[in-house]
Amino acid sequence: MSMRRESQRGQGVVLSHRRAMIAVQWILLGGAVGVACGMASGVFLLALESATRFRTQHEVIVYTLPLAGLVIGALYQWLGTPIRGGYNLVLDTLHTDGAQVPIRMAPMVLVGTVLTHLFGGSAGREGTAVQMGSSLADAIAHALRLQGHARRQVLAAGIAGGFGSVFGTPIAGAVFGLEAIRVGRIEYDALLPALVASIVGDVTTRALGVHHTVYPAPARLDMTLPVLGKWLLFAGAVALVTVAFVELLHLVKKQLEARVPRLPIRMFLGGLAVVGLWKLAGTSDYLGLGVPTIVRAFVDPHLSPFAFAWKLVFTVVTLGAGFLGGEVTPLFFVGAALGNALGRLLGLPLDLAAGVGLASVFGAAANTPIALSIMAVELLGANAFPHVVIVAVVAYIASGHRGIYPSQRVARAKLASRTHREVPLREWSRAQDEEVAESLRAPIPK
Repeated sequence: MSMRRESQRGQGVVLSHRRAMIAVQWILLGGAVGVACGMASGVFLLALESATRFRTQHEVIVYTLPLAGLVIGALYQWLGTPIRGGYNLVLDTLHTDGAQVPIRMAPMVLVGTVLTHLFGGSAGREGTAVQMGSSLADAIAHALRLQGHARRQVLAAGIAGGFGSVFGTPIAGAVFGLEAIRVGRIEYDALLPALVASIVGDVTTRALGVHHTVYPAPARLDMTLPVLGKWLLFAGAVALVTVAFVELLHLVKKQLEARVPRLPIRMFLGGLAVVGLWKLAGTSDYLGLGVPTIVRAFVDPHLSPFAFAWKLVFTVVTLGAGFLGGEVTPLFFVGAALGNALGRLLGLPLDLAAGVGLASVFGAAANTPIALSIMAVELLGANAFPHVVIVAVVAYIASGHRGIYPSQRVARAKLASRTHREVPLREWSRAQDEEVAESLRAPIPK
């Protein structure tokens, strides 16, 4: 009996040692991914800052956006075919264990995004950072000959490292890397490398001298029934705007690709449209990232109530035509400006409404309400947390099975009572139609 206990104790020690070694390996691997992501994000953000500063000082350059689109489109048509899927390519690779994400994605998306912002395109930066992080992470995975599940964990760490480092929100970045892969399920098995990569990436980016935007911290607002009712109305408006953005973006991309097959021409026409919108709006607030206006939304009671709609249209045209960048910061703008308008309408504190809108619009559009609720805390402080969770979750559910990343897999339907067959978001409606048809063909039980 004592020999058996000794044997079990010995096996336990060996097992504990093995687990510790695995944890150390993932910490080291996550750290390596984080350094790569942080350095890439740091270089990218510094270049983006310089490009934005140059454009604001020489706004005449915006008139050349169509020509820039022609050049960027020609470059991508020549060298960028393998990476044209962008973040959706990363998701498809992660789900199918496909070919290596091309390493050329990192430099090409960096240059393309900086040029988009230099000439005035309305785009973000998250897509660029995540794509750079994913391509660098996959290069590390292939160098170490990691395959299958291990490789997928490294890719998730690359997503987390890119997102966390580009926004200075490491905890939200880690959760985003786990939540953005599938709708309805968080990939906890990649938690350790994702968390390490996001934290190390953020530290590395800051060490390069990058300073992230500081937003006003809202005061505490107690949750009462009237306040809850206002937030539910707020969430309904967020869901409607989210649906409008997602559907318009996909529609513009689809129609332009069908009618104008050549990417350089599509981007030239998109550039012309953005220049036209710029002159029609009579302001440069909707060009580029629009960070100054995002900050204004927290404090300015006279911000145009239509600012969110202007930015939405500018961004849909820019990204729909094929310009590079991400959706996050433009959706921060849309959400903060919408929150500003709704805060005045519903009698909510302006800074809190802007902050809740900032996080919840993107949370619903990307199907990542938990990550963006955490991001709100990292950006705005704990006073925003209960309010943003309510709005983000309600808007996430109310916006239905759609999102800015069509390659996201639906692991579990929203509000479902059972698990469905996993399908990409782009195929969700067809899969539901097939499921209904199959149920109708099934014999009626006697």
